[in-house]
Amino acid sequence: MKDRQELVKSNDQHLSKRCRAKLLDVNLSSCYVKHKLNTDDTVTLMNEIREIYAMRPFQGYRQITWNLKDLGYEINRKKVYRLMKLMGIEAVYPKKNLSKSNHDHKVYPYLLKEHPALKPHDVWCVDITYIKIATGFIYLTALIDVVSRYVMGWHTATSLDTESCLRALEMAIGSGYKPKIINSDQGCQFTSQEWIYQLTLLGVRISMDGKGRALDNIPIERFWRTVKYEEVYLNTYENVKEARASLNTYIHWYNHERRHSGINHHRPYEVMIGKEQASQWSFMQSPKLAEGLEIKENQACGCVDKSKTYPRNPQGPTTTNILIVKEKKEIKQQQKKVNKPMNLSSRKAA
Repeated sequence: MKDRQELVKSNDQHLSKRCRAKLLDVNLSSCYVKHKLNTDDTVTLMNEIREIYAMRPFQGYRQITWNLKDLGYEINRKKVYRLMKLMGIEAVYPKKNLSKSNHDHKVYPYLLKEHPALKPHDVWCVDITYIKIATGFIYLTALIDVVSRYVMGWHTATSLDTESCLRALEMAIGSGYKPKIINSDQGCQFTSQEWIYQLTLLGVRISMDGKGRALDNIPIERFWRTVKYEEVYLNTYENVKEARASLNTYIHWYNHERRHSGINHHRPYEVMIGKEQASQWSFMQSPKLAEGLEIKENQACGCVDKSKTYPRNPQGPTTTNILIVKEKKEIKQQQKKVNKPMNLSSRKAA
């Protein structure tokens, strides 16, 4: 844009300035703007903003505005936003569109709504997450069985490529089990030709989440939360080898020793081999609510379409609460009768 503005401002005997601006698609008024130089006060303010940002990079322009006011500056958030934009800094926060897909690759439909997981190895979920180490980041790929919550295979790598996903799949198939369906998001690793070809050779049906549907792959997403709060955030990994060993130890403990509340407090390995039954898991109602109800084939489904219909208060209304509400309604009705103004005919009758 600056180059085009300079061309508009340059002298040309054949074309007028207005004609040059029209040809170069430049607003003519922008060529007459004279930008003010930054004063000493503005430079001092920018230095203050940079110091606050260096100490707390997670704070946005609103929080930095309050910090500047605490220091005695009379400033509003619009000016702080403009100066931060001028300096090229912004708060560190999670942004949209984190999962990048390749538009040239084929996207498969979501199958779990019509084919829900009813027993172990009906459906596996796969996903990738990142883990912070001292020298950067590593990426953990895992496949989890939806019903038993057993982590069938996993692999850590230093790059986001399909090779890591294929190694995790190889480990999972090496356990001696094979699922009917594998569900994933629409990331480029899971829409790649290598991944699709491998699943096709194994005879596994491919299912993919809808765009923006994080709940479609909730078992593996919930596992990421568990592994990060119980393992990653409590430790500091100096290198890839140390992180890999620690994660392997934790996942083995998770599979064989940790009791999971989502499968009625059984261990994932016990449910996976059929020793225990997952009478309660995230896509089904609790046993108390499900007593006397027949679970049809299309009900125990991973797609939460009717989440708004679930009762928000697990305790439900009590008899005491109902009586209190009735008494309040009766009192209000009596007050309305007392305060109701008399019409003309009623006054004459009185």
